[in-house]
Parts: sequence; structure tokens; C-alpha cells
Amino acid sequence: MKILHISDTHNAHHRLSELPEADIVVHSGDFCMVGEEREALDFLNWFCDLPYKHKVFICGNHDECLYEAKIDGLDNNVHYLCNSGVEIDGIKFHGVPMFNRDCIFAKQYRNYALIPEDTDVLITHTPPSGILDLDDSINGELIHYGSETLLEHIMNIHPKAHLFGHIHRQHGVTEQNGIIFSNGAIMNDDYTNLNIPNIIEI
Repeated sequence: MKILHISDTHNAHHRLSELPEADIVVHSGDFCMVGEEREALDFLNWFCDLPYKHKVFICGNHDECLYEAKIDGLDNNVHYLCNSGVEIDGIKFHGVPMFNRDCIFAKQYRNYALIPEDTDVLITHTPPSGILDLDDSINGELIHYGSETLLEHIMNIHPKAHLFGHIHRQHGVTEQNGIIFSNGAIMNDDYTNLNIPNIIEI
């Protein structure tokens, strides 16, 4: 299965032309910039029209307008995952969004604990600690922004792939312990250019 992975498009999705072929496109959050409903609707119209057999997306911290939202009317091949999963061609996907309210009240830890053990492809917005998660701190030194709790669950579950974003400067793909890790952040770290989408195969 070939997966096109994108994330952190921040209203720049219309600039993504000539996307590569794949069986599935996955967006791992932050399609909005300021979190308004009009942004989300514009993204959804674009995403649903993409010419892929299946389309999967979750929310990031900029997509707060969809917190506790029920999204109806999506085509059968468009899957919104919010602490939920879907099986596509025998591959089990599970998505965990990154809503600010969940992070503030520590609900996010409970969301990680509910990731099924048989997950093949895990989709989060948050990166795991120590993997494609380095970014600036207040004093300018690079620090790890990923979640140690998430990393622990990943190592216990051992999915085939973990798709995430959030840290723009760490766009890329790596493999550790037999797991493919993909940071699909499209917008670069200063919001001036777009990165090339990631293609992974499982």
C-alpha cells in the first residue's frame, strides 16, 4: 500500500498541485491557520475532491473549531478519525487528534492509552519524543517537543508506520525499530515555502 502523507498545510492546500500517485492520502492535522469553520470547510471541499481511492484526516492544534464536532455527509472513501479507526484493504488505521483542550486537561494521555494494540498505521499530530521533533526553545537551542508517553505506547504497539506533523522544521521520513516514522509537515518552519509531500509504502 502506497500512502501519500501530508500535514500542517495551514490554508495552503490549494497550492499543492500535481500531488504524486498513491493508494491513500493521509492528512495528520493543522489544515487551518486560525481555527475558523470557514477554513475547515474550504479544506474539506478540497480534500474530498482529491483523486485518491481513500482519504484519511485528523485534526491538529490549529483545527480547534472541530473540537467535539460531528462531521456528516462525507463520501464513503473519506475518513475523519478522532480517537477512532478504520480498516482499509486489511490495514488498520487509528487517528488521535491534538486539541488544545485535551492537552491542557491531560485527556490526551488517556487518548494515547486507548490506541488499539493491533494498529498498523497510527496517525497523530504530535510527534513521538526524540523522533523528528526538534525545534527552538525560548533561548534558541533545539529541544525535543515530542511526547514521551506517545513514544512509549508506540513501542508497545509497534505499528508498521506512525504519521504525524506539528514540528515544521523536522519534515521527513525515518525508520527505527522496524517502524516507519513520517513527519509530513508541508509548511516550512517560517511559513514561507512548502515541503515535498512524503510517500511511504507498507
